[in-house]
Formats: sequence, C-alpha cells, structure tokens
Amino acid sequence: MTPQQLYNELNYVNHSREKRQYYANLVIDNTDLVPLLLDILFQVNDPISCRAAWVFEFMCSKKLEASLPYLDTLTNQLHTVHRDSAIRPVAKVCEYLVTTYYNQPQSQVRQKLTESHKEKIIASCFDWMINENKVAPKAYAMNCLFLLGSDNTWIHPELRGILERDYQMQSSGFKARARHILKKI
Repeated sequence: MTPQQLYNELNYVNHSREKRQYYANLVIDNTDLVPLLLDILFQVNDPISCRAAWVFEFMCSKKLEASLPYLDTLTNQLHTVHRDSAIRPVAKVCEYLVTTYYNQPQSQVRQKLTESHKEKIIASCFDWMINENKVAPKAYAMNCLFLLGSDNTWIHPELRGILERDYQMQSSGFKARARHILKKI
C-alpha cells in the first residue's frame, strides 16, 4: 500500500470501534504500514492526522511491539500534536508504553524505551497537564508521570504541585484521577 492509498483509506475511519479496529488490524498484519501511518499522524495540521492517531492507538493496544522500531519518530514528534482528537490517542499510547515498561520487566518495551524516549514523554506529559487539554490526555499523562517519577525523583513534587493547583478548577473525572495519584505519591 502506498502512502497515498493509506491516506485515502483513513478517510473511512470514524469513531466506531469497528472501523478503528479494522484499520488497526490492517496495520498489524502489514507492519510496513506503521511508518506511513506515523507520517500521516504527524501531519498535525491535516484533519486526517487524527484518524491516523486513532488507528495507531488501537494498533498499540493490540500489538504494542509493532510501535517499538519507531519510538524515535514517535517521541521526537509528540510535542507537535495539537488537535484534541489526536492528543488523546497519542497520550494513551504513551501510557501503554510507560505502563508496560514498569509493569512487565521482561517486555521488549523495557529493552527499547531509552532514557531519551522517556525524557520526551515526560516533557509532553507535563505539557498536556499544564495546557488546556481535555481530561483524558491529562489522566493518561498523570499516570505516566507517576510511574516515571519512580526513576526521576523530581517528577512527583512537580506533579503534586500541578494536581493540587488545578484540582478545584477541573472536572470530576480529573479530580477522581488526581485523588488516586495524589494518594500514591
């Protein structure tokens, strides 16, 4: 499949699980499409980039290992994603990576996720926390930062400060996740 064919196919992706899963399976079955998908995902001013992000998230939920050869591309460009409907799935992928890294010590993620990758994830997660983003990316970012704080002692005090500062102004979903994270810190 050419980049243009994949781009055209992404026009058929919508919010339904069925469509996102169909295209995620297509990418899983043809992992040579992953870099093409990421190229489209990081065309951040194009509305189709959001659809690529949805498919990428679904692919990672089923086969996270397929994303590992492209961690440099992913982490180097995380900060460029700015559309709400693309930030959420990208933040979720970061959560998949970080959660797997800390909860499955024998995983391939542990071998492939470098300090440089983690630093870029940390920076993006803090950006999602302090910028005007919706609750879901903030919740994923909180979890990532909490886990990454076990290796980086400066993270927990910074995260605590943000959560306590924003607590009263945020939604009930944010408050619930923040209470959970604050108890763990």
